Amino acid sequence: MQYRLLGDTGLSVSRFCFGTLPMGPLQANLPLSYGVTLLRQARQLGVNFFDTADSYETYPVLRAALGHDEGAIIATKGYAYTARGARSLVERARQGLDRDVIDLVLLHEQESELTLQGHREALDYLYEEKLKGTIKAVGVSTHHVEVVERAHAWPQIEVIHPLLNVKGLGIQDGNREDMESAIATARSHGRGVYAMKALGGGHFYQDAHKALAYVSSLSWLDAVAVGVKSEAELHLDVAWLLGQEGDPHLVREVQSTSRQLFIEWWCQACGRCVQHCPFGALKVVGERARVDGERCLLCGYCAKECPHFCIKVV
Repeated sequence: MQYRLLGDTGLSVSRFCFGTLPMGPLQANLPLSYGVTLLRQARQLGVNFFDTADSYETYPVLRAALGHDEGAIIATKGYAYTARGARSLVERARQGLDRDVIDLVLLHEQESELTLQGHREALDYLYEEKLKGTIKAVGVSTHHVEVVERAHAWPQIEVIHPLLNVKGLGIQDGNREDMESAIATARSHGRGVYAMKALGGGHFYQDAHKALAYVSSLSWLDAVAVGVKSEAELHLDVAWLLGQEGDPHLVREVQSTSRQLFIEWWCQACGRCVQHCPFGALKVVGERARVDGERCLLCGYCAKECPHFCIKVV
């Protein structure tokens, strides 16, 4: 495994960051025992960096698999505008992960300089907790170039978790080259950077080797978070990110697995999923929500907003 310092945070992280979204109830909803197996296999491969979020509902499997493993670095994300909201976010993580100190806390899905201003109170609280020692580093996640461009001007923001992939799929206010330039500048200012959606939410799995080779080639990326929900995916993605050849049998197994956003028949056409899809992939047609497969990144966030639990990634 290769390791990098995450900007100026002092955290040494594996280049491969294990993304836990796909194993949770928003997507595959893996049995706890299998999730524990995957996480422990990742540790055996040298992975020490794990990404989750308040909304992923994967704290139980991380707690069960990693316990008080001091070598495992866990990043969590959440939504908070106020100090009170940020305090609740941190306390849920501490209790859910059974850890007194949280390695990395990020405010989720920041959209612009204006959005950052609106979250200043929460950012200030998180940074104060970092100074007290209950958090090791503070950051933001984003799909927007503007946030990456502006983040290095904020002393509270030590780590950036931006969307980046070989086709620029999902970048909201620019293209791949814009995001690359913004990330390189942020890294030159000492910000830690680990990318998300390198496989386009599953869209690029038929050409995953190329997609992971692209992000692996970027020297100013400290790590890349890749969602994992099977042993085959884990071993292949780690190998490809490190520039190695994958087992042909595993390649066939993974590439034969299809993925899609599935909307159950009992959909009430309330439109909440449409409002919360950042990619414009959903719309209500007649009495049901419909998905545009060309736009959908299979992130599963819409499933969290559905009051009738109609939406799944399968």
